[in-house]
Amino acid sequence: MGEENRRIPKANVRWPVIVERPEGDIEGVITKVTPKGGFVHCSKPPKLNEVFDMTIDAPDNRFMVKAEVIWSNIYGRDDEISPRGMGIRFLKIRSADRLFIASVLEDQGVKKVAKEYLKTLDGTVEDIKSGAS
Repeated sequence: MGEENRRIPKANVRWPVIVERPEGDIEGVITKVTPKGGFVHCSKPPKLNEVFDMTIDAPDNRFMVKAEVIWSNIYGRDDEISPRGMGIRFLKIRSADRLFIASVLEDQGVKKVAKEYLKTLDGTVEDIKSGAS
């Protein structure tokens, strides 16, 4: 899975996020994002495979997702080369929010056409019902 994720085009962003956990919320910043997931820079990433709700504060668009930690460098260095944080996969995300992320990819000039990429996600990401959490 790691090699596949390296080939997926990512948008470079700096969107604040809040990871909601029973032990307390974690503030962070998503810095790389795709319609399928991303990298969240945070000081205390949750454990591998942990599932959580997360609020993403993108410009002019705040949305909620359910995500899972797919890798973490909780014990690694925290510098510009290896920032502390976690790779996440979106488990539940609204179609409109996936399209928003795809539009950011297109706006940044990513060569892979976002709408074509979204077709590969059909059946792998469940839409959150309108108004449901």
